[in-house]
Amino acid sequence: MHAIRLHTFGPADNLTLEQVADPVPGPGQVRIAVAAAGVHLLDTALREGLQGPLPEPPTLPTIPGREVAGTVESLGEGVAGLWLGRRVVAHLGFAPGGYAELAVTDVDRVHEIPPHLDAAQAVAMIGTGRTTMGILQFAELGPHSVAVIPAAAGGIGTLLVQYAKNAGATVIGLAGGPEKTARVRANGADLAVDYTDPGWPDTVRAHLRGLPSRPGSGTPRAATVVFDGVGGDIARAAVDLLGPGGTHLVFGWSGAGLRDGEPYLVDGVSQQVLGPVMMRKAGGPNPVRTLELRALTKAAAGRLTPAVQRFPLAAAAAAHHALETRGTTGKVVLEP
Repeated sequence: MHAIRLHTFGPADNLTLEQVADPVPGPGQVRIAVAAAGVHLLDTALREGLQGPLPEPPTLPTIPGREVAGTVESLGEGVAGLWLGRRVVAHLGFAPGGYAELAVTDVDRVHEIPPHLDAAQAVAMIGTGRTTMGILQFAELGPHSVAVIPAAAGGIGTLLVQYAKNAGATVIGLAGGPEKTARVRANGADLAVDYTDPGWPDTVRAHLRGLPSRPGSGTPRAATVVFDGVGGDIARAAVDLLGPGGTHLVFGWSGAGLRDGEPYLVDGVSQQVLGPVMMRKAGGPNPVRTLELRALTKAAAGRLTPAVQRFPLAAAAAAHHALETRGTTGKVVLEP
């Protein structure tokens, strides 16, 4: 099969397309003919040799990628025959191997893809959608909510905008540049603002002053929640838009630098919701699978539609470079 391999930690150009041996499914595993593989910002850090949430950096050489969708074409010992030929999606966990024409994973990790979703959309929901569902556990959105969403043209941002609008909230989407703000506006945001404009917070405040006051309150409207995956100066300015009792939900800090930056936190306002916090909130014997099922169910019902940017498998280096330089919109996927 063809796969993207990494032999040396470093820049995106270190990702190369090679011919390698087909993986063999072990007991309890399936082999998937990959139609789409997800690319995550964490993948770029792992490519450089950083461990991220892993116990240690990947062992080289490696085939990156932890999210795949496609068709089951081979079964390991003990796997029910009904899986053969099914369209499935799976998050591989900490195991690599997604950037390839074939990938192996435990059958317990796979979900059948709803009929009207394509493979790329399913990949978006198994990873980005799962995280979105986890974040939303900490926000009670309704008609009186005002949600500020930095990186609103990204994979998670796109889904947060849709969910908040479906809940009746007023949605302020932030994105970099006119093309991305146009996408945010088309996705349903009440206001789409270019955060590369230094005056963007004043634009948001002017919009909020024009909103009707909440019943029983004569004060101007203010943000009630900031969904923050960027950190840095953008987060600081967004938090300043919160009114009394507002909430700052932190789930990343890509804008401050995924590797070296820190989230912007304010005592009594900020709450970090990734990792164990999110899993404890989801509960159940398998909280990861609970959130994955939630995400796929929302997509199957048409309540959430992921944005996807597609690259050929051979262009994995270009996909990484675009993601690192904020040149993407929505979930980035590779298609063999």
